[in-house]
Amino acid sequence: MYASQLRSHGVEPLLLACTCVDTFNGSQVLTSASGFFFQRGARLFLITSRHVLFDGATDHRPLRIEFGVHAAGLDLTQHHRISLPLYDHGKPLWRQAGDSGGDVDVAALEVPGMAIPRGAQFSAFGVRHIQVQMHAVPLGQPLLLVGFPLGFHDTLHHLPVARGAVVASAFGVRFQGQGCFVTDAPMHRGSSGAPVVRHDPTGDASLPWQLLGVHATRMDMESRDTRQDASLGLNLAWYSDVLLALTQ
Repeated sequence: MYASQLRSHGVEPLLLACTCVDTFNGSQVLTSASGFFFQRGARLFLITSRHVLFDGATDHRPLRIEFGVHAAGLDLTQHHRISLPLYDHGKPLWRQAGDSGGDVDVAALEVPGMAIPRGAQFSAFGVRHIQVQMHAVPLGQPLLLVGFPLGFHDTLHHLPVARGAVVASAFGVRFQGQGCFVTDAPMHRGSSGAPVVRHDPTGDASLPWQLLGVHATRMDMESRDTRQDASLGLNLAWYSDVLLALTQ
């Protein structure tokens, strides 16, 4: 069975639950984004935004991805890159979902057991981390979004960075009819697929964070006058309960 392979080396386990996701056609790098690990029973999934793996609107069609995990031991500079195909004889290997509002911009790619090096160090969210009590998340709730904005991260220790955010729409209400809510945070390209979390000191001791959503994209107004108005600084995140369907 899979289990969190995290060992005590003084690093916040949330950082080891996240990984940089690079997309490729052959050896050509296409894009860089964010993702995180989700464990369902004995199965491990890499979660990211669906548009990272496929985006028909921009003709973004990578054939494989690479992501990283830390090697065994306490030396965080030791890092493994793992390559996974996105298709099997033309059939997508990732899982995606839709609802009454249309396509859900979240994807789950199962990670075969043989792909993870023995003793690799990582942490993974699970069903117990998903926020299901919608009324328990108030407007203005402090959040963290953990990822790789513009690819920025600790390149020596291969660790992501966290951006502070707050809940900016009615949590539990489908924003504009989609399974999303709004966050207020300065986000950048490369953050798509980042987990949206809040601290849960009474929850899972090995990963004390509630998973509220998956960051998708920045929002802006077409009518904004770039000479007079700053960017909105608002973002869409998909509710995390979609992972229950994607990882069944």
